[in-house]
Amino acid sequence: MTIDWDTLREAARDVMLRAYAPYSGFPVGAAAYADDGRLLVGCNVENAAYGVTLCAECSLVSALITGGGGRLVAFACVNRDGTAIMPCGRCRQLLWEHGGPELLVDTPRGILPMSDVLPQAFGPEDLAVREGE
Repeated sequence: MTIDWDTLREAARDVMLRAYAPYSGFPVGAAAYADDGRLLVGCNVENAAYGVTLCAECSLVSALITGGGGRLVAFACVNRDGTAIMPCGRCRQLLWEHGGPELLVDTPRGILPMSDVLPQAFGPEDLAVREGE
């Protein structure tokens, strides 16, 4: 699959405009391609009870799952200025779960595989029962 990074970044910028961020004033937009070519988007949705705020990545992964599942292959996340930002730790784990080590991430330092964004990640294989144990 050829990744159209310009389209991906523009989709993240567009959805960022729909973010619900009245408390932090920090709207975030995220966009990704799924392995079947679908373009998925998500934005942050804040809540007066800060702990239940949803990051843009959560919204995006929900779209992946409700749209039929699959794997993420390329991901971009932007702030109000449309500048690439890094996902928080929780969201890096979420992206690992649904994209794995080969997921390509648009970072402030360029395109990196998820294995560089979250080195030595904990994943589903760490929960697998090992034969003989």
